[in-house]
Amino acid sequence: MKFGGTSVADTERLNRVAARLIERAKSGDDVVAVVSAMGKVTDDLITQAEQITPSPSKRELDMLLSTGEQVTIALLAMAIQQQGYEAISFTGSQVGIVTDAVYSKARIVRIDAACVLTALAQKKIVIVAGFQGRTLDGQITTLGRGGSDTTAVALAAGIKADACEIYSDVDGIYSADPRIVSKARKIDYVSYEEMLEMASSGAGVLAMRSVEFARNFDVVMHCRSSFAPSDQMGTIVTGEDSNMEDAVVSAVTHDTGEAKITIRGVPDRPGVAATVFDILGQNNVNVDMIIQNVSDAGLTDISFTVPEADINSVSSALEIAMKEIGARTWNIDKDIAKVSIVGAGMKTHPGITARMFKTLADKGINIDIISTSPIRVSCIIAADQTEEAVRALHTAFELDLDD
Repeated sequence: MKFGGTSVADTERLNRVAARLIERAKSGDDVVAVVSAMGKVTDDLITQAEQITPSPSKRELDMLLSTGEQVTIALLAMAIQQQGYEAISFTGSQVGIVTDAVYSKARIVRIDAACVLTALAQKKIVIVAGFQGRTLDGQITTLGRGGSDTTAVALAAGIKADACEIYSDVDGIYSADPRIVSKARKIDYVSYEEMLEMASSGAGVLAMRSVEFARNFDVVMHCRSSFAPSDQMGTIVTGEDSNMEDAVVSAVTHDTGEAKITIRGVPDRPGVAATVFDILGQNNVNVDMIIQNVSDAGLTDISFTVPEADINSVSSALEIAMKEIGARTWNIDKDIAKVSIVGAGMKTHPGITARMFKTLADKGINIDIISTSPIRVSCIIAADQTEEAVRALHTAFELDLDD
């Protein structure tokens, strides 16, 4: 059972989570909880670091940020003990979450969950710090955005748990952001593949890496609200089965946290693009959508999108790349958004892409970049047209909840 920052934001909510964990333990389940830092603690720690230096060492930043979850696990263990049940807390390092050495974006390479299994055998509720691990030589690392989700799924796989329940302040996965689309529907079941596409295109309920881990190790995920009754159904993420609706389009997602980079005057010769994206990869920049213009007089432009959080890394990488490839200049456009439609049924229904483009055109929304997969179509548009686009697409694909 994983609880996000809003679920453990203060001592009152910690006590509520403690009671829920005890309830599950008393029902006969072996219970492991993975928790995030309380409320905005991580953001506050980042702010403090930036007040010291605008470019903190990633190693030291990981050392700092890992303390947030350690506070939560200790307080939650105390809350459970105060309510009369045995509990024990572990950091990511103590649990044996071993990662690579990429600070701030570390990837889990293995888990040694022996101490968790020992504590469960002693009928204790186990509390584990999310978002963190350690390298083979003992250095503390953090897993990046959504890291606590990834910790929970990896741990569930490691101990062969029946399910991994992800608790947050929302009660499941919706067909669109309910804050934008009032008629968005809650989805009861969604496949790993659909959820991966939704997470990668802006749905913020689950981190993409956690869904990828769940698919690879066949971990059933259950998204639920920590503020709803314990018997309330959320959304189950699993392999495709007969319980799932055969919808052509399951959801409309959006992401306003990306920026578009355009490199102008790129020599149009073999190996240039490889050089650019190799340097970006070496700087741990995640590139999303890419487009290259038709060559003119031996020169072309390359545009691609990246998370806004990677802008500093992109800038450093392009300073190197520009010299190597001999391009003229480059610029950043942050006033963009990505809107996407996702659905397993798209594989067998022609005309879906055309309907998406026509819907946007009818609203006067221009498309800048297009990217597709068998079950997703994504478009880059102007940021100020995001909400209008999402609502129009949601209606066009008949996802609106009936009154």
